[in-house]
Amino acid sequence: MNTHSITAAAIDSFSNTDDPRLKEILGSLVKHLHAFAMDVKLTEPEWFRGIEFLTAVGQKCTDKRQEFILLSDVLGLSMLTVAMNNDQADGCTESTVFGPFYVEEAPHYEHGADISNGASGQACMVQGSVKNISGHPIPHATIDVWQADDEGFYDVQKDDLDHAQARGVLHSRADGSFNFKTIVAEAYPIPMDGPVGTMLSATQRSPWRPAHLHFMIRAEGYETLITHVFKQGDAYLQTDPVFGVRDSLIADWVTGTDGLTTLNFDFVLNAEK
Repeated sequence: MNTHSITAAAIDSFSNTDDPRLKEILGSLVKHLHAFAMDVKLTEPEWFRGIEFLTAVGQKCTDKRQEFILLSDVLGLSMLTVAMNNDQADGCTESTVFGPFYVEEAPHYEHGADISNGASGQACMVQGSVKNISGHPIPHATIDVWQADDEGFYDVQKDDLDHAQARGVLHSRADGSFNFKTIVAEAYPIPMDGPVGTMLSATQRSPWRPAHLHFMIRAEGYETLITHVFKQGDAYLQTDPVFGVRDSLIADWVTGTDGLTTLNFDFVLNAEK
């Protein structure tokens, strides 16, 4: 084996793979991985440091935090995959990255309830609707929402917290509408206490994400929508470290004369193909 033969041999080692898609993916992975190593003339110490880095990423993962998703996010892979796989019809709400802090089985709330559940921040009302591309309401859509507090932390990042905060699940009404209370979204840095944070520091990249709310909306007969709603005027809209901002997802948080801040946003789901 030498530098001229090992790539072909590694690809050929998967020739008996029964699953054609798995065979295709592994073969392409080997081809591009070897080409990368050749391109940068990877040294053995550098290879070992890479192994240590990936090991540290895995060790940082828990049931409440996915450091590999964070790594994928900051490398642009998450958003590239989203863009390739979510070619919605014109007028549908655009998708963006999932993020590392989604939690299954979040608390369920009735409309108008306060999902912040004690999270620190300025009070906010969020309201809108879920519709299809023809403008017809989608009733009973499942709406997962989650966000960080005004200190930049999600509830799952707090070891001393024994209940969910600033996250919840609602279902759209018969007319597709929904509303709930929460806190105003604020910009925050992605977690810097792990290997991904170390990488950002080493490359002098900003960790600050623009203010946003996470949404995942599911309804029978429609593609699942995973998206954010970003705050208009945020200083970090152009430098999001996970490349997740889309112009159509930027909205106004409006503060009225009574001091209450309100976000209005309508979601349009794409029909299943």
